[in-house]
Amino acid sequence: MTILMAGCGDLGTEAGLRFAALGHRVVGWRRSPANLPPEIEGAAADLRSANLPQIPADTSAVVIAVAADSPTEEAYRAAYLGGVTHVLDALERDGVRPGRVLFVSSTAVYGDAGGGWVDEGTAPEPGGFSGRVLVEAEDLLLSRLEGTGTSAVSLRLGGIYGPGRTRLIDQVRTASAVVPQDVRYTNRIHRNDAAGAIVHLVSMAAPPAPVYVGVDDDPAELGSVLRFLASDMGLPEPPVGDAGPARAGNKRCRNSLLRSTGFSFTFPSFREGYRDILAGNSVRHP
Repeated sequence: MTILMAGCGDLGTEAGLRFAALGHRVVGWRRSPANLPPEIEGAAADLRSANLPQIPADTSAVVIAVAADSPTEEAYRAAYLGGVTHVLDALERDGVRPGRVLFVSSTAVYGDAGGGWVDEGTAPEPGGFSGRVLVEAEDLLLSRLEGTGTSAVSLRLGGIYGPGRTRLIDQVRTASAVVPQDVRYTNRIHRNDAAGAIVHLVSMAAPPAPVYVGVDDDPAELGSVLRFLASDMGLPEPPVGDAGPARAGNKRCRNSLLRSTGFSFTFPSFREGYRDILAGNSVRHP
């Protein structure tokens, strides 16, 4: 059976390689397919366009993993709403009915919870256009696949870190990091675990829920993360001060539902994940 990776950047490529290792044929759609590894059959595609390639008839699952070109509402709508719409239109056009379509979403849909806990049962309250667009894309996927026999799954990932995603490491290294004066929780997932969660939710035998939160076990306070990094790199501890507004809102995300499916994390907290990055063990996909 074929797995279609609709959007095959760094995360999609890592997931695609894992599907290929399980024996699946993997087709990867991206604007620059020549950059894909040989295990993934590349096809030139821009998900913002309705003109998408033919979908293999034996496609058993589709993963929609796109990214906006810029931090504007127009770019988000083109990437996420346009991407979901055009992929679903292509499935209808080609008469293909996969068992599952998984959309990579974000915990940005929750906005700010004042440091409180959120999970799949928490009503989305996005604080900005990015979260609002993602909620619209999730709802669109669910409504269009309802009654078709294809399961719609949205995986709300926390902040992805990993190879090429080293913002906090870089801040500590350049002495530009600031420990917030207030308690500010952060939610993250290593790129490899995010890819592993995609493969797990697509492949598991049990029927999936419509939404999963994809974060590690430790919604750590930002100051703790920065101090850990400084200590691990043998650098001075960052000063406490005005760290500006919280990038993703102050909340703690639970991963209990994802855990209950049998998924296990390679990097259950930032400690294991950042040490792996600092050791140079992870590879970024072009």
